[in-house]
Amino acid sequence: MANTVAQAAEVETPSAGLGRGRAAGLRYGGLGFPLAFVALPLYVSLPAHYAQNYGMPLAWLGALLLAARLLDALVDPWIGRLCDRWLNEHPRRVLPLMAGAAAALGAGFYALFFPPLREPQGLLLWCGTFLLVCYGGYSLLSVMHQTWGARLGGSPAQQTRVVAWREGLSLAGVIAASLLPGWIGLAGTATVLAAALGLSLLLLRWAPRALASGPAARARAIQVWAYRGFRRLLAVFLLNGIAAAIPATLLLFFVRDRLQTPQAEGLYLASYFLAAAASLPLWLRGVARWGQARSWGLGMVLAVAAFAWAAVLGTGDQIGFVAVCLASGAALGADLAIPGAMLAGVIQRAGLHARAEGSFFGWWNAANKLNLALAAGLALPLLQLLGYTPGARDAQALNALTLSYCLLPCLLKLAAAALLYRHWIRPQGEDLP
Repeated sequence: MANTVAQAAEVETPSAGLGRGRAAGLRYGGLGFPLAFVALPLYVSLPAHYAQNYGMPLAWLGALLLAARLLDALVDPWIGRLCDRWLNEHPRRVLPLMAGAAAALGAGFYALFFPPLREPQGLLLWCGTFLLVCYGGYSLLSVMHQTWGARLGGSPAQQTRVVAWREGLSLAGVIAASLLPGWIGLAGTATVLAAALGLSLLLLRWAPRALASGPAARARAIQVWAYRGFRRLLAVFLLNGIAAAIPATLLLFFVRDRLQTPQAEGLYLASYFLAAAASLPLWLRGVARWGQARSWGLGMVLAVAAFAWAAVLGTGDQIGFVAVCLASGAALGADLAIPGAMLAGVIQRAGLHARAEGSFFGWWNAANKLNLALAAGLALPLLQLLGYTPGARDAQALNALTLSYCLLPCLLKLAAAALLYRHWIRPQGEDLP
């Protein structure tokens, strides 16, 4: 394995993405499954688990989660530089490094959900420690995986295919993580995670290799903010990401109080994620026909149409909201497949291919995590300011919920689409970022 990686590092011409075979896509994208699989319990299940099973005060838990997530986002740029350094200077050690991160992630996940302590202060320290272990392992694996994919090179369509394989398998991981804990319990879920991490790294061993420029690439640090194309793309990504994260934050409130169909929560989530997975091949065709920016803009317009429709739904409109989930899920497919591939193109046009992808994706991941924090920071205070509290059914409260869940994301999506048009669709030739 080491010799193979070293030989790949000596290649100087860009590879052409994944090629046409499905096997290469599965080998590269497979790691997306366990990374998405572990993310759902860490971000969604953990707070309720510690509050309900161990009696941890919500104020303590909230402060701990906020601090851990902020620290997690802050270290991503450093992790990105580390990934570049290892790919450029120590290509033989990349897979062992990823294996170590996977082992830490699997062990940390088990320790986090099965603490041996019950005393509140000790439990808080235990939770904080293994949250950082899990976040560190997760961040290193995800940034390295994204960097690896971007270094495969290829045309815009080929790069979009690389990202689509990764994100498609990530969606499969989200769906599995939403079902398995109820079927086999948390211990079984931890076992599945460990097996998936091991299998995905084994597949990655035979995946197309990420290019490396060699030790000469360390001559100067890459200042990603100096590149106009990156700044412009990140602005679109942030606006669009916040617009997508707000409905995710408020979904259960909207379903339980506006629609009053809590029994259909599973149906809504399944419709959303399955539509996203099914749409990926269609977005690949769209990119081949219309280009990345226009296809992404079409996805934004589809999302706006879906949430505008959601704004007119009322009590018991289950079928109507399934349609919203299908449409917004299809729009999510564009959000998953296209922006990361566009970033790979920005790196190529900057002349930094196979040199600095990790530095860019480190900041990209930090921005993605910031989206989740900003969404909660915008939507929840706005709801309270407008007079909504969970469980409220009066007209003023429901109107506030509709404004926050449906209309605010539409405004942010339209702002993102306007920036996308101004900086990516309208420019031609030398005017491109």
